[in-house]
Amino acid sequence: MKRIINGKRYDTSKATEIASYSSPHSRRDFHFYAESLYRTPRGNWFLCGEGGPLSKYSTPAWGGGWTGGEGLTPLTPDEARAWLERHDFVEELEENFAEQIEEA
Repeated sequence: MKRIINGKRYDTSKATEIASYSSPHSRRDFHFYAESLYRTPRGNWFLCGEGGPLSKYSTPAWGGGWTGGEGLTPLTPDEARAWLERHDFVEELEENFAEQIEEA
């Protein structure tokens, strides 16, 4: 997927995929979604995903209602780190945010 947002090009074919997450719902469930966290060669972060009509990736359907969709969202480094923490990607956190992690 490729999008230009605020003058910056985000392209999944040129970025590095750091981690992927799928919701616990079946693909046939309207709540299902799957997303991947990417880092561009310049160090910018973004989330790319798809989902069903009741997911955060839903889009208005022609004639009313909602349908599944896809999207790309730029993230700050703090948002990317929080996404990795929320989905328990420990190795990816240590690889990309080692300087921000301290022993408890």
